[in-house]
Amino acid sequence: MNILKTPVKRRQFLKSIVAAGASAPFLNSSLYAKNKSAIKKPIPSTGELLPVIGMGSSETFEVTGNRAEREKLLPVLQTFFDNGGALVDSSPMYGPAEAVIGELLKLVKNRDNLFSATKVWIDGKQEGIEQMLHSMKLWDVNRFDLMQIHNLRDWKAHLETLRQWKAEEKIRYVGITTSHGRFHDELESILKTQPFDFVQFSYNIESRDVESRLLPIARDKGIATLINRPFQRGGMFGRVKGKPLPDWVKEFDCESWGQFFLKFIVSHPDVTCVIPATSKVHHMLDNMGAGFGNVPDAKTRQRMIEFYNSL
Repeated sequence: MNILKTPVKRRQFLKSIVAAGASAPFLNSSLYAKNKSAIKKPIPSTGELLPVIGMGSSETFEVTGNRAEREKLLPVLQTFFDNGGALVDSSPMYGPAEAVIGELLKLVKNRDNLFSATKVWIDGKQEGIEQMLHSMKLWDVNRFDLMQIHNLRDWKAHLETLRQWKAEEKIRYVGITTSHGRFHDELESILKTQPFDFVQFSYNIESRDVESRLLPIARDKGIATLINRPFQRGGMFGRVKGKPLPDWVKEFDCESWGQFFLKFIVSHPDVTCVIPATSKVHHMLDNMGAGFGNVPDAKTRQRMIEFYNSL
C-alpha cells in the first residue's frame, strides 16, 4: 500500500510499526536515522547545532495520576531520544509537567543529548529565582540549557536575573516566549532592544504573520527561534482528514500530514527548532521523522501553501 496515495490520519500513521514493537519495553527504533541524515541548525549566538524537532509538554505531560499513569509517558520520551531528539521544553505553567519530566528522565536511556528548556512564569524577582530553583530540583539538573521568560510575564525583573545566571553559568541560554498573537507588538519591541539567545512563538502553515515580523527580527538580531503550536493544537488535522498527500511530497521525504506541517516550519531559514507535543508513541515517531532527510525549498514551500489552502 502506498501511504502517499492513501488518506492519512495522524492516529493511523506508523500503526503497524508501533504494533510490531509493542512487545518491547520501549519503541527503541531509530528508523529514520538509518537511511536519512538528521536535520540540525545552529544556535546563532554560539553555533551549537540543535536538532530541528524538539518536544513540547503542555497538556501532554500534565499527568496528575499515580506513578503508573505517569510512566505510561516513558515510551514517548524514550522514542524522542532514540530518534535523535534533544530539546525538551516545559514550564511551571504546565502544572505537574516538570515533575513528570524529571521523574521520567531518571528512567530513560540514551538521554545524553538532552537540551533542557523551561520557563519562569511568576511575578517578582525573588519569586522568579525561587521558581527556577524549584524547576531545577524537579528536573534534577544542575543547570538548564535554556531558561525562558514565559509569555513576557514580569520580563524586566526576570531578564536581570537571567543575565546574571548566564554569567555565573547557572544557565546556558536566555530566552523569552509567547503563544499569543496579541503580545507580538510588545515582543517585537523587546527583541529590538534587548539581547536574547532564543525567542519562542507560534508559527504554522495556517498562521504565517510572523514571517514578516518576528522571524526577520530574530534573523537580524542573531536569535534562535523555537516554534510552538505547529498544528494549531491539532486543529489542522481536521482540515486534512481523509485527504491524500500529493505524490510530490516524496521529494522532501514526507510520509504523513504531520510531517508535511512540521517540514514546512523547519524549512523556513529563520526557524531553529519546532516543539510539537504528544502523549502517543506513534505520534512521536511520526514527529521525529520530520527531522530527517530533505526539506522543501522556497518554491516547494509556496506550493505547499497553495495546496493546503485549496483543501
